[in-house]
Amino acid sequence: MGEKTSKLLSILKLQPVVPVLIVEDVASAVGLARALVAGGLKAIEITMRTPAALDAIRAVATEVEGAEVGAGTILNTAHWDAAVAAGSKFIVSPGATQELIDAAAGSDVPLLPGAATVSEVMALREEGYEVLKFFPAEQAGGAAYLKALSSPLAGMLFCPTGGVSLKNAPDYLALPNVVCVGGSWVAPKDLVAAGDWAGITKLAAEAAALK
Repeated sequence: MGEKTSKLLSILKLQPVVPVLIVEDVASAVGLARALVAGGLKAIEITMRTPAALDAIRAVATEVEGAEVGAGTILNTAHWDAAVAAGSKFIVSPGATQELIDAAAGSDVPLLPGAATVSEVMALREEGYEVLKFFPAEQAGGAAYLKALSSPLAGMLFCPTGGVSLKNAPDYLALPNVVCVGGSWVAPKDLVAAGDWAGITKLAAEAAALK
């Protein structure tokens, strides 16, 4: 687990914000990813919420220099296998099941599993996980909740996702147990639809400068 944790942290520490993308059209995936990378956001999560997701992951993995593409919203082994085959460098799930934990154990690709309660964090800690997705962050208690976990669950690191924005991201990033945040605001639907890659690069650079 130590090697996979190091591999995951090397990706998550590339930047303060990991873009969480819902790609509707694979034709836009490469331009979008290049715009994000140009702005300083190299680690990119493409969620498995659309029929275009796997093709988008494959395209970004093979065509976008500097991108570290991962797959999000992974719910089962079938999702896992397809995402890894498409070229995902890391896997993100909204929660954790034994099926996913078993899939992760048999793979070289690191998993960022989701947790929202102390018991879920403790259970994943027992499985050897040190880095978790805190989801849905704002709805589950926000930065104040994560701050309260830092002492009793010392050593655990989190990537809060869900309701995180440019405005509240610094509240999370200031916490000692937060390695980065996940956010969708860096790729607004209107800019993606318009192919406004310069606008997205500007938003990415703004996010990359957060501390």
